[in-house]
Amino acid sequence: MFFETLLLIVGLIIAIAGIIGCIIPALPGPPLNFIALIFVELLNDSIFSAKLLIIYLLLTILITVLDYILPSIGSKAFGVSKYGVWGSFAGMIIGMIFFPPFGMILGIIIGAITGELLAGKSNSEALKAGWATFAISIFMIVAKLSLSLLMTYHFVKGAFSILF
Repeated sequence: MFFETLLLIVGLIIAIAGIIGCIIPALPGPPLNFIALIFVELLNDSIFSAKLLIIYLLLTILITVLDYILPSIGSKAFGVSKYGVWGSFAGMIIGMIFFPPFGMILGIIIGAITGELLAGKSNSEALKAGWATFAISIFMIVAKLSLSLLMTYHFVKGAFSILF
């Protein structure tokens, strides 16, 4: 029972890190939550169906790939320059450090607008780029968070069925 409890505690820490990772870009949110599910499955290999695990794996891969490519596709579609992309990233980090948690969201917008203005774009173009970058970023955060919370729910449900 000690090993099972230890593995579930480590899995819970990984699941929590996964949820945090949906907001903080340094941590891979959904992949961590999928690993937590695998921990529960290792303890009781019939707790989840193979179909559920495959669906979660595919969704994890899809969301992770989209998280990397959607911002650049969306940025190009809305004419965001490299300055705007880098500005939004810098603004997000600065906002997260100095004004958590909402500073991250404001930092994305302000950073993208500042970057676009530095690139020589007009005020209206910079605002458009800022809002486009913001919308794409929020969409990806919500998508990652939704998937991670759903996997965490299944992790907790599976952990309780093992422990009790």
